[in-house]
Amino acid sequence: MPADNGAASLDAASLDDRDPLAAFRSEFELPDGIYLVGNSLGALPSAARANVEAELDRWSTLGVTGHFTGSLAWKRYHELLTGQLAAIVGAQSNEVVAMNALTVNLHLLMVSFYQPAGKRNKVLIEGHAFPSDHFAVESQIRQRGLDPADALVMVEPRSGEETLRTSDILDAIAEIGDELALVMLPGVQYYTGQRLPMAEIVEAGHAAGATVGFDLAHAAGNVELELHEWGVDFAAWCSYKYLNGGPGAVGGAFVHERHVNDQSLPKLLGWWGTNPETRFAMTNQFDAIPTVESWQLSNAPILSMAALRASLDMIERAGGMPALRAKNEQQIRFLDARLEQLAGRVANISPKNLSERGCQYALQVLGGNGKQVHEELEKAGVYCDWREPDVIRVAPVPLYNSFADIDRFVDILDEVTQSNGGETA
Repeated sequence: MPADNGAASLDAASLDDRDPLAAFRSEFELPDGIYLVGNSLGALPSAARANVEAELDRWSTLGVTGHFTGSLAWKRYHELLTGQLAAIVGAQSNEVVAMNALTVNLHLLMVSFYQPAGKRNKVLIEGHAFPSDHFAVESQIRQRGLDPADALVMVEPRSGEETLRTSDILDAIAEIGDELALVMLPGVQYYTGQRLPMAEIVEAGHAAGATVGFDLAHAAGNVELELHEWGVDFAAWCSYKYLNGGPGAVGGAFVHERHVNDQSLPKLLGWWGTNPETRFAMTNQFDAIPTVESWQLSNAPILSMAALRASLDMIERAGGMPALRAKNEQQIRFLDARLEQLAGRVANISPKNLSERGCQYALQVLGGNGKQVHEELEKAGVYCDWREPDVIRVAPVPLYNSFADIDRFVDILDEVTQSNGGETA
């Protein structure tokens, strides 16, 4: 292994012995094999079982009165998650709420924050956006009576490059200028794992007179965020990836405090967005909660939230995002060093700089047989995923992946790429 400082200069066993987060692995129920696909679905926290069973017991014994009984009363259950989610995304508690699913939240927030007026009607997204994001933006444009062919602008990597250049994003914002209504980009790009410079994008978008929102599906629980400090207008995320909330888990939404009590903003209204103290008076007068909670539509999915609470509690006990990020950086250095042994067979197209990446790696098998290599990895017990056209995604997650996991994965990848003829001249 090439010499390096920090994690890259140590073997996996030594790094695991020194890992202050190592004990958290035992609090997860992991599939047999090497689970490196937390970028798609996080592992199951054992405590999620107890949390969900507790709510099933309350349902069984309390019935409908569970909405109002005890510290876990369902009427305000979502509030149990607020503080921990706010800490994870760098927000104030009045700016964050757990609700709905990711794309639903994006739609609800774009109703408020995509307000085309005259020539200021364009939305800037990335050319390789996650399809659901692209579909959501296109449909929002059409809902305003506009044509995506005119109003949708996409920023792309340069020819021969895989990731976006910061200068190209900022130049695109400046070039659209007073025609730009909304910048809608990911915090971390789903395919390459590139972390975008969110603070710079917000500053540029606001200077152009636009609102700025982010899809944080691959950022929340992965990288450190400061949504409030950066002045982000809105954001949404899922919780089934790095937040380990379970398949189809409840999503999250952020609205900056300067907007949360702005009653002039258009929004879709629902019962759960009105004042909880008068909600059951059953009047038809909407009394907006003076926080992001006013964007809520329906009562909370309690069982989903109960599962998510287990992971949020664990992240808090681990020391929050700074502690997770510190281990993640060690894992990146270690995996980078190990992958150097596969140079000529495997290329990582994720950014090289630590500040531009999180847990996820986007690996290309040189020689064009990547899908076959992915299939062989799965047969060998490696949980990873394939994304067209040619990327194997792996993500060592600090809470439950060990350095030994990374070591064994590279050994298997080495064997598989050699046996599949991946070596190139």
